[in-house]
Amino acid sequence: MPMNLLRKIRGTGRVAEPAPPRPAEEPLPAARALGGSVQVRHVDAGSCNGCEIEIGAAFGPVYDAERYGARLVASPRHADLALVTGPVTRNMAEPLRRTVAAMPQPGLVVAVGDCAMNCGEFAGGYGVQGAVSDVVPVDVSVPGCPPGPERIVAALRTVTGR
Repeated sequence: MPMNLLRKIRGTGRVAEPAPPRPAEEPLPAARALGGSVQVRHVDAGSCNGCEIEIGAAFGPVYDAERYGARLVASPRHADLALVTGPVTRNMAEPLRRTVAAMPQPGLVVAVGDCAMNCGEFAGGYGVQGAVSDVVPVDVSVPGCPPGPERIVAALRTVTGR
């Protein structure tokens, strides 16, 4: 029985999706300073969690953002980049500013999703302070509601220059 299973595994070969295409735009000037890898701190500023699911998929085994030099970290003091999702709520405006301020230079910010870019469905809500760019400077924006994992990986590749 185990030999049949081993033959089947060997006969199947490697099954994975092809790598996403290289980003069309030039890498950011900070990509040279980052040396081809980036430590990412994810900040949920008030989203519906749709973008978080896609970020999880981007760092999962299928899209594997780590193979392009992006790695999630728990502390902003270890992060080169803040991956921000959702519109910034009133309660999250100051924590977002503090998170970005705690990051070493060059501290980059990527706004993920339509809500992070322009408040999306939450525009005009009583608890919404504004878009991410209203609170902190944004370097890269990833449009979509929610954006697919391949778009998130492409944005991270733009930042790392890989």
